[in-house]
Amino acid sequence: MLVRERMTANPVVVHPDTPFEEALQLLREKKIRRLPVVDKNGALVGIVVEKDLLYASPSPATSLSVFEIHYLLSKLQVKDIMTKRVIAVEEDCPIEEAARIMIEHKIGSLPIVRGNQVVGIVTETDIFRTMAEALGGGCNNCLRVTVRVPDRKGELAKLTSEVARQGGNILSLVDFAVGSANKAEITMKILDVQREEIVSALERLGIQVIDARQSSAPYQPKLFSSR
Repeated sequence: MLVRERMTANPVVVHPDTPFEEALQLLREKKIRRLPVVDKNGALVGIVVEKDLLYASPSPATSLSVFEIHYLLSKLQVKDIMTKRVIAVEEDCPIEEAARIMIEHKIGSLPIVRGNQVVGIVTETDIFRTMAEALGGGCNNCLRVTVRVPDRKGELAKLTSEVARQGGNILSLVDFAVGSANKAEITMKILDVQREEIVSALERLGIQVIDARQSSAPYQPKLFSSR
């Protein structure tokens, strides 16, 4: 999967001379947290995020009057607070590479460019959504099975072949590296198999089953409130 398939196309952008208050209003109206900054030719020159605008806002403890605050903010422009060194990727960047770049650089979004023109933006929410889908999150009536196998050729084929032989339909499969040497953990979401039958079949093949549970409904979080 490439970022073009997950990005928000034609994102809301601002210009370096966009007033601070206008940029903040855009974030609130559009319910977004990031604004790529482009020049008059549409080329990417910076990015401004919600926290930049909030940090630029006066503290509630300020001794300035309302009129003084309004005057100062009216003089502030996006170019005064934007990040000028912007990390971006092109449309054909694999989604997992976009995630790696965001993690390595500790950023929450990546502008997507075609040349130097902004054509989209991908955020950590897009990455999380993709990960949840890859892991089969929200799948009802699925069997979630995690196994540990030797990290060698043929193990995955042996595993999937047995699931197929049992009549199972694999909806998602993800391979994770584990701490122990030469081992891998594989998590699958499977339809049309019984827990006891597939666990027994896999164990007969010498495959270590770490966890197997039926998902009858989406996992419900707990809500804690001090009010």
